[in-house]
Amino acid sequence: MAGEPVSLVFKLYCLVVMTLVAAAYTVALRYTRTVSSDLYFSTTAVCLTEIIKLFLSLGMLARESGGLSQWRSSVVEHIFRSPKELLKLSVPSVVYAVQNNMAFLALSNLDAAVYQVTYQLKIPCTALCTVLMLNRSLSRLQWFSVFMLCAGVTLVQWKPAELTKVQVEQNPFVGFVAVAVAVLCSGFAGVYFEKVLKSSDTSLWVRNIQMYLSGIVVTLAGVYMTDGPQVMEKGFFYGYTLSVCFVIFLASVGGLYTSVVVKYTDNIMKGFSAAAAIILSTIASVTLFGLQITVTFASGALLVCVSIYLYGLPKQDTTALTRPDNKTAKQKLISV
Repeated sequence: MAGEPVSLVFKLYCLVVMTLVAAAYTVALRYTRTVSSDLYFSTTAVCLTEIIKLFLSLGMLARESGGLSQWRSSVVEHIFRSPKELLKLSVPSVVYAVQNNMAFLALSNLDAAVYQVTYQLKIPCTALCTVLMLNRSLSRLQWFSVFMLCAGVTLVQWKPAELTKVQVEQNPFVGFVAVAVAVLCSGFAGVYFEKVLKSSDTSLWVRNIQMYLSGIVVTLAGVYMTDGPQVMEKGFFYGYTLSVCFVIFLASVGGLYTSVVVKYTDNIMKGFSAAAAIILSTIASVTLFGLQITVTFASGALLVCVSIYLYGLPKQDTTALTRPDNKTAKQKLISV
């Protein structure tokens, strides 16, 4: 519910879990795109992620409803009898589908470090969309913390120590264009979905179901248009391994936690959580891929931590200090 009270512990729990899932997802995705010889189709992975998220949301709605009859009536009312709502949620589903596919395209044409640094432009993009679309103001300190976070993430990935063993043909221009499109999609879709969630009392899981239904249609169309002939020849699950299945699982769980975070906290905080996940994934790479901790990494990690603290500081209400009470001022003058 839009006005449903949520404890601070629950908010922190969701942010921590989403951060850990995002970190594991980054490392696992990097592994599947560089180690496996039979590369899977990224479009099918995105499509399967949407399908899994749909079924998970249906299950969570059944649990929330408290019974099969209530669940059925809720699905009929909000899905089959609400075409306008489905159309409203088709906007972020299309944009998210484009974003996810652009991320795979970018990683196929850019070094992982270059991609991660560039993709963090989604944070100020999200902040700008928040101001424009939600009429929400950010303090100067919050704006400063946003750009401080981008600087910190840039330092973390400034000099990657990983040695890429699998060499693939890359087109940097295509990669940068893909990142730019993904950044714009991330900022717009995230804030749009936040606005829809917080502007009504409709269940979070109903909104997810509405969005994932459109997402499945869009991603299936993407499979057909992008990899149709190859999928028909090699199969939908070509190149799938346990690692690929793990990536899809993490993407599905992370997507649901992202919805909860956007519902009950703040979409910019989701960006900070993603930035923290990058640092955690880099630390994990020290063990898995032999990365070296550098001075730039330590400096960037410190900047990220400070920016998270600064952004979380409450805004100071200075309205009471702008104009003194005229009656009180006159009494002081008389007494003098």
